[in-house]
Amino acid sequence: MTSEILQAINGEVFGVWFLIGAALVFWMQAGFAMVEAGFTRAKNTGNILMKNLMDFCIGTCTFILIGFSLLLGEDMVGLIGKPGFDIFTAYGSFDWSNFVFNLVFCATTATIVSGAMAERTNFLSYCVYSAVISAVIYPIEAHWIWGGGWLAQLGFHDFAGSCAIHMVGGISALIGAKILGPRIGKFVKNEKGEVTKVNAFPGHNLPIGALGVFILWLGWYGFNGAACTSVDQLGSVFVTTTVAPAIATVVTMVFTWVKYGKPDVSMSLNASLAGLVAITAPCDVTDVFGSLVIGAVAGLLVCFGVWFLDYKLHIDDPVGAVAVHCLNGIWGTLAVGLFATTSAPGNDELVGLFYGGGLKLLGIQFVGFLSVAAWTTVTMVIVFLVIKAIFGLRVTEEEEITGLDATEHGLPSAYAGFSIMDIANTMTMDINENTDLGEGEYEKASEAKRSAAVDVVDATTMISATGINKVVIIAKLSRYDALKKALNDLGVTGMTVSQVMGCGVQKGAGERYRGVEMDATLLPKVKVEVVVSKIPVQAVIEVAKKALYTGHIGDGKIFVYPVEKVVKIRTGEEDYEALQDVE
Repeated sequence: MTSEILQAINGEVFGVWFLIGAALVFWMQAGFAMVEAGFTRAKNTGNILMKNLMDFCIGTCTFILIGFSLLLGEDMVGLIGKPGFDIFTAYGSFDWSNFVFNLVFCATTATIVSGAMAERTNFLSYCVYSAVISAVIYPIEAHWIWGGGWLAQLGFHDFAGSCAIHMVGGISALIGAKILGPRIGKFVKNEKGEVTKVNAFPGHNLPIGALGVFILWLGWYGFNGAACTSVDQLGSVFVTTTVAPAIATVVTMVFTWVKYGKPDVSMSLNASLAGLVAITAPCDVTDVFGSLVIGAVAGLLVCFGVWFLDYKLHIDDPVGAVAVHCLNGIWGTLAVGLFATTSAPGNDELVGLFYGGGLKLLGIQFVGFLSVAAWTTVTMVIVFLVIKAIFGLRVTEEEEITGLDATEHGLPSAYAGFSIMDIANTMTMDINENTDLGEGEYEKASEAKRSAAVDVVDATTMISATGINKVVIIAKLSRYDALKKALNDLGVTGMTVSQVMGCGVQKGAGERYRGVEMDATLLPKVKVEVVVSKIPVQAVIEVAKKALYTGHIGDGKIFVYPVEKVVKIRTGEEDYEALQDVE
């Protein structure tokens, strides 16, 4: 009787832990949002938060309707679960805990893709993708593994989702980023179309990115441990889930320190996640030695993956999602066949190659990896191409440069009250020849249209005593490169450039924050200041107007000021000359 009571209590305790683990996995959505936001540029932060929020919310809708039954419904020939609506028709006997648990895992799969496609994806298209992967693609392959499908019957082992979740999300991210194309300015190409340089876009907020990694690491104890059924097994899973990412992080720190001369912060943060992904499948069947090796390989794999995508495949992945989730999802899946040992609590059957088990388990894991990878590749290529054809997958060049916060959500900035300066390479980008931002040509426009597009305010009504004038040009970010080249061609090589926020006569309408209409929409602009003497001011004005013109009112504005005199400034050690403008 005592044994039965203890068994019942134990079952209740682990039932509660199962739901606590689900809550921890849900909390990982915050971690993904923080990592992605911190590793990208400030002008897209609101868009990124919205995508991560909608991954879970849209996924919940589709998982209720079809996803859950495809995953855990009655098995049909080992391929899918039987579609049904038990959550509506038999709620009293419904498996509520399993629904919530599998829902949060499903949302994790969807949100992995967000980071690789960040900063240039059409929001509507992303919502459609998120719905499809949560409704069909993830539930079907997860059924093969966890729902009694053919891989489960074969003996395939993926305890918490290196294959079913992370590899699937990583492959989807790779396909999406490839079809979408790189961010403007990421790769510099020569006349033959060959990539000659890879530009770095620094994340705007590493503290937020680091916070996201710690949130994810905490959530991973629920991710890997929620399905445990004994205290010993749970303790062992916690150990392996701690050791692998720690080792991966140390390996990456040392590797980047040796290779680049300094330990890389963002790569080390990626390495922590890589180690977590790699240990997810074998966490319940391996020991500390296996965790050490799995983590060490994961640390090297993430460095290789980031480099390979940038310099060989030329695929732009802003947060390293492919290197973290795809490569290490594959590695973790195969690691089961190498490091499984019966010394792990709760594992009485699976033995990997390095522990005397031969090649059988490794072969099964390889079959599982290939089949799930093939399913994901075929379906996601179709999904992204169909979305691209119907809705368009990518935003316009001008929307991308301005930032998705403003153009997709009417949000001037996710950091209201802060002055944000974009130090990435957006401002020195090459013009995308495949995208026409304007309407009409400058040469064909009338003088009235030219003046309406680019207004000139000339304060040089008096003759400058020095013969020197300062020209201040306010322009859209998308026209900066053309303006810079035009001024260089004219002979103006010295200039001061700063990023500013502002609005013109068209201040925007219908943009609201918490339902309240905003008075004005401040948009990111670039301010270029040049001082000229030998070059005629009118020539500078003309080339600037031509460079800025797209046929729209508010293309830019030009201010001209005379420089009154040259003044001496004494610093204490040396004198130098400075220009003083007319007030």
